[in-house]
Amino acid sequence: MSSFSAAFRAELRTLFEWRRDVRRFTAEPVPAALLDELIDTACLAPSVGLSQPWRFVSVEDPDRRAAVRDNYLACNGDALADYQTERAGLYATLKLAGLDEAPCHLAVFCEAQPQQGHGLGRATMPETTAYSAVMAVHTLWLAARAAGLGLGWVSIIDPAEIAKILDIPAEWTFIGYFCLGYPQLDLKTPELETLGWEHRRPATSMLVRR
Repeated sequence: MSSFSAAFRAELRTLFEWRRDVRRFTAEPVPAALLDELIDTACLAPSVGLSQPWRFVSVEDPDRRAAVRDNYLACNGDALADYQTERAGLYATLKLAGLDEAPCHLAVFCEAQPQQGHGLGRATMPETTAYSAVMAVHTLWLAARAAGLGLGWVSIIDPAEIAKILDIPAEWTFIGYFCLGYPQLDLKTPELETLGWEHRRPATSMLVRR
């Protein structure tokens, strides 16, 4: 296989370090050609049996976006009850900022039983199609960051309601809803870490040897 130079690997590591979950965006639109390029790159992600089960939905209709926002607000109201008061305001503000400001909204789904791939690798672990879709999201995330864009994952929403809002086939499984655009700030440290929500642990604390 082709090998890559130490300089390239260092730059790749830098890209990983600068990949952020962005919540605050400028109003600058994402060029259609660039979005197409990012989706094309995302489709290079690995998938079980080469099934490519990911399905990207560009949410452009204002009424559908408004319905997604309303669903977030409803779900978020329940979620806030689980957090201490000093964290509740931060939590709500960051998520809502992304939905309101991001010029591009993407919903990602997984076709759980795609014909492509002929079922290879899914007999004992059918959930690998969903895992494959998440790999495509991560690939998109890195490609977006390399192009100067930010991506933010809005996780506090109802999957069933989002599928209805977007008129999605019943056999598609919801993976996530994402805001995409140019970030207001270029931050290497995650915003949640800067604001004291959580701190990254060293890799050694998550490695188990047997």
